[in-house]
Amino acid sequence: MNKGDQGKAVNNSDEISVMDLAVKIKSGIGYIKSKWLVILATSILGALIGLGYSIFKKPTYTAVCTFVLEDSGKSGALGQYAGLASLAGIDLGGGNGGGIFQGDNILELYKSRLMIEKALLSEADFNGRKQLLIDRYVSNNNLLTKWKERDNIDAISFKGDPEKFNRKQDSLITDIVELFNKKFLSVGKPDKKLDIIGVQFLSPDELFAKEFTNKLVENVNNFYVLTKTKKSYLNVQVLQRQADSVKQILNKSISGVASAIDAAPNANPLMLTLKVPSQKKQIDVQASTAVYGEIVKNLEISKISLRQEMPLIQVIDKPVLPLTVNKVKEVTGVITGLILGAFLSVGYLLFRKVLTKV
Repeated sequence: MNKGDQGKAVNNSDEISVMDLAVKIKSGIGYIKSKWLVILATSILGALIGLGYSIFKKPTYTAVCTFVLEDSGKSGALGQYAGLASLAGIDLGGGNGGGIFQGDNILELYKSRLMIEKALLSEADFNGRKQLLIDRYVSNNNLLTKWKERDNIDAISFKGDPEKFNRKQDSLITDIVELFNKKFLSVGKPDKKLDIIGVQFLSPDELFAKEFTNKLVENVNNFYVLTKTKKSYLNVQVLQRQADSVKQILNKSISGVASAIDAAPNANPLMLTLKVPSQKKQIDVQASTAVYGEIVKNLEISKISLRQEMPLIQVIDKPVLPLTVNKVKEVTGVITGLILGAFLSVGYLLFRKVLTKV
């Protein structure tokens, strides 16, 4: 066979395959049309399922809290004081206290077990009734019934010191924390260019969503403050103790000078030995006064540093009632169910037809 005949054979093969495909498509369309009643029935069934889902599906509420992290680095006069103090061997703190909050670490802190557990074990006011958040969550989600069937737990309490919880209590809290992180809690930056962070929590219980979000942000805020200012706070305590100790010594020295003068009120000027005790006490007073003044100065600088670091998280918006409602509308449910029903029925019919031929 020459090259021309080979080319014609290839062209004929291509034409046959295209025609074959067109015939199959036409046959498939005809088959689908012949099954219009089945497709219609399936579509109506899907629409009814979608309508039922939109009616009986409980709405969820979204609680959102946004805040911005403040830069508490030293600047200006305070930075100069801190530099001079460091030359004298005095650490005023505030240098690296917030290292764990740099970058995206603050986002992971909000998802940590410690912070979520503290929020769950916090008490809140629900319609005039004080209740632990975890007790309300367990009650509203019928978790005790599930735990009774799965773990034979008839009753459980989460009151008391978390450090003294038993294995079962810790295990149940861990399960709730993992569920929150997977489905309900999200933390991130709405805009990557800004330092604003948003905490979002979903729940079918509107009051629980609001209180849990507020408690979580409050706990992280307190933890942030304590961690960031811990070094400066310890320095203030040390300097305060030193100031109190030197002040006591100074008071004793002043009293000693007065006692020495009272012991020899009309001392003979020619007898120098009578002046020695009072002069020694006066030297002690002068030395103690100088030391006390220096410590007080460093204490005030350290207090300024501590005060500057205190407002570390500035909340912008807190969740307020009514929260945003997430609910599938009836029209949306009907249309979605109709389309899915038609799509699934067509796919099933074509698959069965192909499978039958094979």
